[in-house]
Amino acid sequence: MTEQKPVTEAQATAVPKTPALPDAQTVTEVQHYTDRLFRFRCTRPASLRFRSGEFVMIGLMGDPDPKTGKQKPLLRAYSIASPSWDEEMEFYSIKVEDGPLTSKLQHIKPGDEIILRPKPVGTLVHDALIPGKRIWFFATGTGFAPFASLLREPQTYEDYDEVIITHTCRTVGELTYGRELIEALKEDELLNELIGEGFWKKIKYYPTTTREDSPKMGRITDLINSGEAYKDLGVEPLNPEFDRAMICGNLAFNLELKDMLEAAGLEEGANSKPAQYVVEKAFLD
Repeated sequence: MTEQKPVTEAQATAVPKTPALPDAQTVTEVQHYTDRLFRFRCTRPASLRFRSGEFVMIGLMGDPDPKTGKQKPLLRAYSIASPSWDEEMEFYSIKVEDGPLTSKLQHIKPGDEIILRPKPVGTLVHDALIPGKRIWFFATGTGFAPFASLLREPQTYEDYDEVIITHTCRTVGELTYGRELIEALKEDELLNELIGEGFWKKIKYYPTTTREDSPKMGRITDLINSGEAYKDLGVEPLNPEFDRAMICGNLAFNLELKDMLEAAGLEEGANSKPAQYVVEKAFLD
């Protein structure tokens, strides 16, 4: 048995502790796709429970106040891109050079800490929809994030016979995150075992670009209105009897799609009153 030496006051205070961020989580992985887009993963609070498709507030400490030197948390709503069963958290983010948060967040690296407020909320959840046969995920840009979660959620394939994910971006590079994620589902042994071999065959992926040449050009709203999207996908037009939908994109896109869905006879739902489609109302800077 070794002798236990008393800790002196000098020893106890010799190594000051660095104050931890409030609700701090550690970054475990970062991947950059373009000069405007990146994803990162971080540790998950042990007590955090969420439904695939929800979002949380994440961020960093802001710059010190010039007068007081104090810092305040700089937080924004971010959809959780990882599914509810994942041991870590994943987020998909834009980079804005002068954005209050993203100008700093884009420089994080593994080992850094971020703030993650463990209070998930959101409307892009299965509970907000009534039963149907086919679900449409409509996304622009980083609006793909909640669907990255739902595409890896077993309930999606239990509830629907067909899953259509449309993703409209300006350039081909901006489609990389979504394309790679969907391709990875085919080789995901865990999900194929958990959901059923070949579950990914239920997915119809429809990526389009608006500025750079690609196999399919155009805004998804225009392609639906013209009937071209239905023809390309080999599906019938939207039908309120069996179609359900989720929307996540920029404000103009969300409003245009809302009008289109309602013109097709679909009604907007909510957690408190499930219906045929839902739209995310939280936006990034």
